[in-house]
Amino acid sequence: MSESVVLPALGESVTEGTVTRWLKKVGDSVAVDEPLVEVSTDKVDTEIPSPVAGVIEQILVQEDETVQVGAVLVVIGDGSGSAAAPVADAPAAAPVEAEPVVAPVVAAPVAPPVAPVVAAPVAPIVPPVVAAPVVAPVAPVAPVAPVVPAPAMTTPSVASDAGYVTPLVRKLANETGIDLTQIAGTGVGGRIRKDDVLAAQSAPAQSVQAAPSAPLHIRAEASPLRGTTAPMSRLRKVLAERAVASMVSTAQLTTVVEVDVTKIALLRQRVQADFVAKSGGKLNFMPFFALAAAEALRVHPKLNATIDGDNIVYHGTENISFAVDTEKGLLTPVIRDAASLNIMQTAQQIADLAGRTRANQLKPDELGGGTFTLTNTGSRGALFDTPVVFLPQVAILGTGVVTKRPVVVTDSNGQDAIAIRSMVYLALSYDHRLVDGADASRFLVDVKTRLEEANFEGLLGL
Repeated sequence: MSESVVLPALGESVTEGTVTRWLKKVGDSVAVDEPLVEVSTDKVDTEIPSPVAGVIEQILVQEDETVQVGAVLVVIGDGSGSAAAPVADAPAAAPVEAEPVVAPVVAAPVAPPVAPVVAAPVAPIVPPVVAAPVVAPVAPVAPVAPVVPAPAMTTPSVASDAGYVTPLVRKLANETGIDLTQIAGTGVGGRIRKDDVLAAQSAPAQSVQAAPSAPLHIRAEASPLRGTTAPMSRLRKVLAERAVASMVSTAQLTTVVEVDVTKIALLRQRVQADFVAKSGGKLNFMPFFALAAAEALRVHPKLNATIDGDNIVYHGTENISFAVDTEKGLLTPVIRDAASLNIMQTAQQIADLAGRTRANQLKPDELGGGTFTLTNTGSRGALFDTPVVFLPQVAILGTGVVTKRPVVVTDSNGQDAIAIRSMVYLALSYDHRLVDGADASRFLVDVKTRLEEANFEGLLGL
């Protein structure tokens, strides 16, 4: 008895899906709930488990093919009907693999010529080329002396010539600051000539130029994608279409503020051990950014709204989408009612959702319903960027890298001083059809104030 497996509904608004990879092939056995096929939709990439146990009899949808929800993907039988298929295939495959036995015939004659040609010439050539030239330039310096002193009467004059320096050469050495005792002369008997002084003068410059190149630069390995062409994945197509639609349909601009998060950095250091022990994960800056943004959205509803025709829909909860970088593209799972959570709850949700997003274990509904987006562009070292607002949202907050640098601080007495502080840029992109620059600035200033005050002790969840 055979049973058909159809493409299930993978979300409220999902109507179709693309088969990206089959995890089983015809003739393979499959158990109940065992992953059968990977499917990509405009919301999520996920695995479809097998609803029954049996043997794959037919695969009706090929990879990269798009079908509607409810379409039959594969037929699974009890094994009785598919047993003949593998047996029939075996004889056909056997002759194909048997013919390549010719390979040993080709390999046998090739091996003997290669060994003598490569091994014999290479071994003898290496020693003369490497060893002889390196030693030769150094050793001949000594034999030069015996050639000159052959007549016994010339030996004293050679010694005196070597130590004699003409007034012109001595003057040149004084003017250029060259120490004559450190120069080997190239004149007769080793006498120092004008050219020797000029050569010594240019030598330091060459060594200075060579110094910076001492550490060898190791080139990064080139990507295997260089020089290739590949089709866009369904997820990448959807992202591209939405990005273009958002840029065409909205009026986007970005406002940036600089925030001193030194107090939060010190708070993290102080509670990190307890936080890890209780939550199982490290405490980074993202939960603080998310909570500060969620609290500010309660006061500035324009940034937590949607334009619906001629109407403005102000959302009743702060559902923060956050960007997760995956191998397949950018996905944005949602933290529901973020303003009601404490730091530990926010951190745990971020870690859980991000981990399941990268493992393709996210439910489609966990990617929908976001009212505001948070993207951590600083995770890869960027100071800040101008993130794109994706419809139907009207704002997105980008957080840059937290870095220590000297800044001017003012104490309670109004005295200025320079101090090392942990600083970060926050960049808010927004839809100017609804949000004005003043609205964006007020929102950012409230987030900045909340982070710089760092009164989060009562919200840590410890």
